[in-house]
Amino acid sequence: MELPDTSDAAERMALTLTQGGLQRATARVLAAFLFAETGSLTAPQIAERLAISSGSVSSAIKMLSTVGLIEPVPAPGSRREHYRLRDGAWATLMSTQNGMVQAMFEAAERGIEAAGPDSPAAGRLTEMRDFYAFMFRELPALIDRWHAERPRDRTWSPARGSCAGVPTSSPRSARFCTGWLGIRGRASVRHQVRCRGCGGGRRAG
Repeated sequence: MELPDTSDAAERMALTLTQGGLQRATARVLAAFLFAETGSLTAPQIAERLAISSGSVSSAIKMLSTVGLIEPVPAPGSRREHYRLRDGAWATLMSTQNGMVQAMFEAAERGIEAAGPDSPAAGRLTEMRDFYAFMFRELPALIDRWHAERPRDRTWSPARGSCAGVPTSSPRSARFCTGWLGIRGRASVRHQVRCRGCGGGRRAG
Protein backbone atom coordinates (compact mmCIF):
# COMPACT_ATOMS: atom_id res chain seq x y z
CA MET A 1 0.00 0.00 0.00
CA GLU A 2 1.33 3.41 -0.96
CA LEU A 3 1.83 5.72 2.01
CA PRO A 4 0.36 9.24 1.86
CA ASP A 5 2.64 12.20 1.22
CA THR A 6 2.82 14.07 4.52
CA SER A 7 5.56 16.52 3.55
CA ASP A 8 3.20 19.51 3.36
CA ALA A 9 1.62 18.65 6.71
CA ALA A 10 5.08 18.28 8.24
CA GLU A 11 6.12 21.71 6.95
CA ARG A 12 2.95 23.27 8.34
CA MET A 13 3.65 21.59 11.68
CA ALA A 14 7.20 22.95 11.60
CA LEU A 15 5.89 26.45 10.92
CA THR A 16 3.55 26.19 13.92
CA LEU A 17 6.40 24.96 16.13
CA THR A 18 8.57 27.84 14.93
CA GLN A 19 5.84 30.31 15.84
CA GLY A 20 5.82 28.65 19.26
CA GLY A 21 9.49 29.54 19.78
CA LEU A 22 11.57 26.72 18.28
CA GLN A 23 14.35 27.49 15.85
CA ARG A 24 13.37 26.71 12.27
CA ALA A 25 15.74 23.77 11.78
CA THR A 26 14.83 22.24 15.15
CA ALA A 27 11.14 22.60 14.36
CA ARG A 28 11.57 20.83 11.01
CA VAL A 29 13.55 18.00 12.61
CA LEU A 30 10.89 17.54 15.29
CA ALA A 31 8.20 17.48 12.62
CA ALA A 32 10.21 14.83 10.77
CA PHE A 33 10.07 12.62 13.85
CA LEU A 34 6.36 13.26 14.29
CA PHE A 35 5.60 12.23 10.72
CA ALA A 36 8.22 9.46 10.45
CA GLU A 37 7.00 6.35 8.62
CA THR A 38 9.54 4.18 10.44
CA GLY A 39 10.19 3.56 14.10
CA SER A 40 13.42 5.56 14.13
CA LEU A 41 15.49 7.96 12.04
CA THR A 42 19.19 8.68 11.63
CA ALA A 43 20.75 12.12 11.27
CA PRO A 44 21.76 11.51 7.61
CA GLN A 45 18.20 10.41 6.79
CA ILE A 46 16.82 13.60 8.30
CA ALA A 47 19.41 15.81 6.56
CA GLU A 48 18.58 14.24 3.19
CA ARG A 49 14.82 14.41 3.72
CA LEU A 50 14.85 18.06 4.82
CA ALA A 51 17.73 19.18 2.57
CA ILE A 52 19.57 20.84 5.47
CA SER A 53 23.14 20.53 6.71
CA SER A 54 24.30 17.72 8.94
CA GLY A 55 25.41 20.33 11.48
CA SER A 56 21.90 21.75 11.72
CA VAL A 57 20.47 18.26 12.21
CA SER A 58 23.08 17.43 14.87
CA SER A 59 22.29 20.62 16.81
CA ALA A 60 18.56 19.96 16.56
CA ILE A 61 18.92 16.36 17.75
CA LYS A 62 21.04 17.50 20.70
CA MET A 63 18.48 20.10 21.70
CA LEU A 64 15.48 17.75 21.32
CA SER A 65 17.30 15.05 23.29
CA THR A 66 18.17 17.48 26.07
CA VAL A 67 14.55 18.48 26.63
CA GLY A 68 13.40 14.85 26.50
CA LEU A 69 11.47 14.82 23.22
CA ILE A 70 13.60 12.25 21.39
CA GLU A 71 15.85 9.42 22.52
CA PRO A 72 18.48 7.11 20.99
CA VAL A 73 17.37 3.57 20.24
CA PRO A 74 19.34 0.37 19.55
CA ALA A 75 19.73 -0.50 15.88
CA PRO A 76 21.55 -3.84 15.57
CA GLY A 77 23.60 -4.07 12.41
CA SER A 78 23.59 -0.33 11.78
CA ARG A 79 26.62 1.91 12.18
CA ARG A 80 24.44 4.99 12.48
CA GLU A 81 22.84 6.30 15.63
CA HIS A 82 19.07 5.95 15.49
CA TYR A 83 16.60 8.20 17.29
CA ARG A 84 12.87 8.16 17.85
CA LEU A 85 10.23 10.37 19.38
CA ARG A 86 10.07 9.46 23.03
CA ASP A 87 6.93 7.84 24.42
CA GLY A 88 5.30 10.42 26.68
CA ALA A 89 7.46 13.11 25.10
CA TRP A 90 5.04 16.00 25.62
CA ALA A 91 4.52 15.32 29.31
CA THR A 92 8.29 15.10 29.72
CA LEU A 93 8.71 18.43 27.95
CA MET A 94 6.13 20.13 30.17
CA SER A 95 7.65 18.66 33.32
CA THR A 96 11.01 20.24 32.54
CA GLN A 97 9.36 23.66 32.50
CA ASN A 98 8.98 23.69 36.28
CA GLY A 99 12.57 24.82 36.71
CA MET A 100 11.84 27.89 34.57
CA VAL A 101 8.56 28.47 36.41
CA GLN A 102 10.43 28.56 39.71
CA ALA A 103 13.03 30.95 38.25
CA MET A 104 10.29 33.31 37.04
CA PHE A 105 8.60 33.21 40.45
CA GLU A 106 11.85 34.09 42.21
CA ALA A 107 12.61 36.86 39.70
CA ALA A 108 9.20 38.42 40.39
CA GLU A 109 9.77 38.25 44.15
CA ARG A 110 13.15 39.93 43.81
CA GLY A 111 11.52 42.58 41.65
CA ILE A 112 8.89 43.30 44.30
CA GLU A 113 11.59 43.61 46.96
CA ALA A 114 13.61 45.97 44.77
CA ALA A 115 10.70 48.16 43.67
CA GLY A 116 8.89 48.23 47.01
CA PRO A 117 5.30 47.11 47.76
CA ASP A 118 3.80 50.55 47.09
CA SER A 119 5.53 51.20 43.78
CA PRO A 120 3.71 51.30 40.41
CA ALA A 121 5.55 48.11 39.45
CA ALA A 122 4.44 46.17 42.52
CA GLY A 123 0.99 45.30 41.18
CA ARG A 124 2.35 43.96 37.90
CA LEU A 125 5.12 42.01 39.59
CA THR A 126 2.73 40.61 42.20
CA GLU A 127 0.44 39.29 39.47
CA MET A 128 3.46 37.71 37.78
CA ARG A 129 4.63 36.12 41.04
CA ASP A 130 1.16 34.77 41.88
CA PHE A 131 0.71 33.33 38.38
CA TYR A 132 4.00 31.43 38.48
CA ALA A 133 3.33 30.25 42.03
CA PHE A 134 0.04 28.83 40.75
CA MET A 135 1.73 27.16 37.78
CA PHE A 136 4.47 25.73 40.00
CA ARG A 137 1.86 24.26 42.32
CA GLU A 138 -0.47 22.87 39.65
CA LEU A 139 1.83 21.66 36.87
CA PRO A 140 3.06 18.41 38.51
CA ALA A 141 -0.52 17.41 39.35
CA LEU A 142 -1.59 18.20 35.80
CA ILE A 143 1.14 15.92 34.41
CA ASP A 144 0.05 13.14 36.79
CA ARG A 145 -3.53 13.57 35.65
CA TRP A 146 -2.51 13.31 31.99
CA HIS A 147 -0.73 10.01 32.66
CA ALA A 148 -3.71 8.72 34.62
CA GLU A 149 -6.16 9.56 31.80
CA ARG A 150 -3.93 8.57 28.90
CA PRO A 151 -5.68 5.57 27.23
CA ARG A 152 -2.49 3.69 26.35
CA ASP A 153 -0.87 4.22 29.72
CA ARG A 154 -3.44 3.82 32.47
CA THR A 155 -1.14 1.86 34.75
CA TRP A 156 1.66 4.45 34.71
CA SER A 157 3.36 5.49 37.93
CA PRO A 158 6.52 7.58 38.30
CA ALA A 159 9.78 5.66 38.30
CA ARG A 160 11.99 5.72 41.38
CA GLY A 161 13.92 8.97 41.47
CA SER A 162 11.74 10.51 38.75
CA CYS A 163 8.85 12.09 40.57
CA ALA A 164 6.99 15.36 40.32
CA GLY A 165 7.85 16.29 43.89
CA VAL A 166 4.74 18.33 44.70
CA PRO A 167 5.97 20.61 47.52
CA THR A 168 4.06 21.71 50.61
CA SER A 169 5.90 25.01 50.74
CA SER A 170 6.24 27.92 48.36
CA PRO A 171 8.46 27.63 45.26
CA ARG A 172 11.15 29.67 46.99
CA SER A 173 11.83 27.07 49.70
CA ALA A 174 10.69 23.90 47.94
CA ARG A 175 12.87 20.82 47.69
CA PHE A 176 12.44 18.15 45.05
CA CYS A 177 13.36 14.63 44.16
CA THR A 178 16.18 14.58 41.63
CA GLY A 179 15.54 13.74 38.03
CA TRP A 180 11.99 14.51 36.94
CA LEU A 181 12.14 18.29 37.16
CA GLY A 182 15.77 18.48 36.15
CA ILE A 183 16.70 20.02 39.50
CA ARG A 184 19.54 17.97 40.95
CA GLY A 185 21.52 18.01 44.15
CA ARG A 186 18.64 18.83 46.48
CA ALA A 187 18.34 15.87 48.79
CA SER A 188 15.62 17.06 51.17
CA VAL A 189 12.19 16.09 49.85
CA ARG A 190 8.89 17.49 51.15
CA HIS A 191 5.63 16.30 49.61
CA GLN A 192 1.95 16.63 50.50
CA VAL A 193 1.78 12.84 50.58
CA ARG A 194 4.41 10.13 50.49
CA CYS A 195 5.98 10.11 47.05
CA ARG A 196 4.76 7.26 44.86
CA GLY A 197 7.95 7.34 42.85
CA CYS A 198 10.74 7.36 45.43
CA GLY A 199 9.01 6.70 48.75
CA GLY A 200 10.36 9.95 50.16
CA GLY A 201 8.66 12.95 51.69
CA ARG A 202 6.31 12.87 54.61
CA ARG A 203 2.70 11.92 55.16
CA ALA A 204 0.15 14.70 55.16
CA GLY A 205 -1.70 15.53 58.34
